[in-house]
Amino acid sequence: HMLTARPGRFHEALGYQALIKDDVVRNGLCLFQCQLQRFRIEPVFFHQHARGERLRRIAGQDGHAGLRFMPGQFAWITIERSPFSLRQHPFSFASSAEVTDRLEFTIGEAGDFTSTIGQFKPGEVVYIDGPHGTFSIDRYDGPGYVFIAGGIGSPPVMSNLRTMADRGNRTPAWLFYGNPTPEMITYAEELIELEQTLDLQVIHVLEEPPDNWHGETGFISGEILDKYLPDNRNELIYFICGPVPMVEAMLAALQKIDVPLHNVHTEQYDMV
Repeated sequence: HMLTARPGRFHEALGYQALIKDDVVRNGLCLFQCQLQRFRIEPVFFHQHARGERLRRIAGQDGHAGLRFMPGQFAWITIERSPFSLRQHPFSFASSAEVTDRLEFTIGEAGDFTSTIGQFKPGEVVYIDGPHGTFSIDRYDGPGYVFIAGGIGSPPVMSNLRTMADRGNRTPAWLFYGNPTPEMITYAEELIELEQTLDLQVIHVLEEPPDNWHGETGFISGEILDKYLPDNRNELIYFICGPVPMVEAMLAALQKIDVPLHNVHTEQYDMV
């Protein structure tokens, strides 16, 4: 599901809009500075993948000034009556960091929690605990950015690219995007638009390509990376997001083409 959420007002339990600047206790642990904000759900987009995975964008309405975050960061989401529920789940922002009054998340129905995400109704409260993470172009300067994503690992990448577009950032960028089939490419049409807006090259790699496919096939590999990356590849900043086996394979592939791992930043996910 692609989820957008606009801010709501936080009156329940505490009686004020929550902005927790010091410690928060979650599962018995004190965490660093964060924000806890209340949003409301309203569906505005729906997409059905060929394999049955559903994506929905949800927008909220009302409220406070929004939530500031860096592109590529993530938040803990609670869809409960209480913001202090122990059932929280991390999801990366998919929206641009320049848009603070509407938050978008892309959630595929795969795990125990995500398989129920479509059951939540418009107007229900969503609590956002964040932002967290460093998977962001704002944290690392370089002459160019290389994004490597597999399947539903694309949301933090899209957050970075959308932010670059909104800022008019023309830093060279490459996206290597692996998917089983063309129908399962999330954001396919928007990526075409971003290639026109940004100095961006998108390299799609399909496991099960159709007969008329002329792009890369199989899995993202060192050979494919080597084919498209420029001569100054060891100076670029790399972001990898996907399931653990894919991330590990990409780290090994980058080492083989002499990319220093201190320029590589990863985000791994599992089904929740």
